[in-house]
Amino acid sequence: MKKILLLLIALTINSIQAQEVKTMTYFQNDTLKLDLDLYLPKVKAGEKIPLIMFAFGGGFSGGARTSEKEFGMFMAKNGYAVASISYSLYMKGKDFGCKGTLTEKIKAIQIGVSDMWQATSYLIENANKYNIDASKIFISGISAGAEIGFQATYWDYKLMNLYKNNLPENFKYKGFIGNSGAIQDINLITKENVIPMLLAHGNNDDTVPYNAGSHRSCPTNASGWLILFGSYAVYNHVLDLHKDIELITFCGGGHEFSGYLFHQGQQYVLDFTNDVLNGKKFESHLIIPSEKKGKDAGKYPFCD
Repeated sequence: MKKILLLLIALTINSIQAQEVKTMTYFQNDTLKLDLDLYLPKVKAGEKIPLIMFAFGGGFSGGARTSEKEFGMFMAKNGYAVASISYSLYMKGKDFGCKGTLTEKIKAIQIGVSDMWQATSYLIENANKYNIDASKIFISGISAGAEIGFQATYWDYKLMNLYKNNLPENFKYKGFIGNSGAIQDINLITKENVIPMLLAHGNNDDTVPYNAGSHRSCPTNASGWLILFGSYAVYNHVLDLHKDIELITFCGGGHEFSGYLFHQGQQYVLDFTNDVLNGKKFESHLIIPSEKKGKDAGKYPFCD
């Protein structure tokens, strides 16, 4: 029994030693300083590792990059680097809802996306230092962070970037993992630029629409009215393009499921990234019932 206990202790110590967390500043000017936490696996000499960029949720007014430590450690334990970034909370003290200003809401997203691009370029520039394979960079996020991920993947970088253009020419993320996020214009996703995606969303989400709908369920006469295309709309669009996508739907679920992939569903993320790197082709829609029926259940026969 004593030998077994010592073995378990040794395995635990080795597991802890197999991951390292480094905090660094990826962007700084006269008024702004942005950091990221880089979770690193233990690697052999000369070994290059894939990277997952991560943006937290919080409506562009709150949240912290340290919120998903367990996800970072889990992926590092399984051979991936994870960069959890801070980004500009432009809407702090402002209304990001129906009574807000549309242009301000879009500006908040654009600033967050530009920050994500800067963090990505910083790690590409330092790829050799941290043993990162710059050709295998995924992007991910929760809620507002997933909106950053969508836009960072499909917006025109040279047109929308607010800072120095320093990503490599024709750079593309390897894949996108988005939980309860949405894109502003679904037509930005084309057969030429689409990347593999893993999406998760509650079909009764009143904050970020599951299908096509208004942000925060705002009426059309609201000053903050913003149409968005959520995970289900994107899923169907990508199916029409005959490209790789996986969707997890929480039938009856709302925005409370926005962190699922990075908490309870970490294995889904690992399986997805492994499948992408192994060149596997896929298309799936996983239905997970929740305890709530939800007002939109009748719209989706698969939730009956």
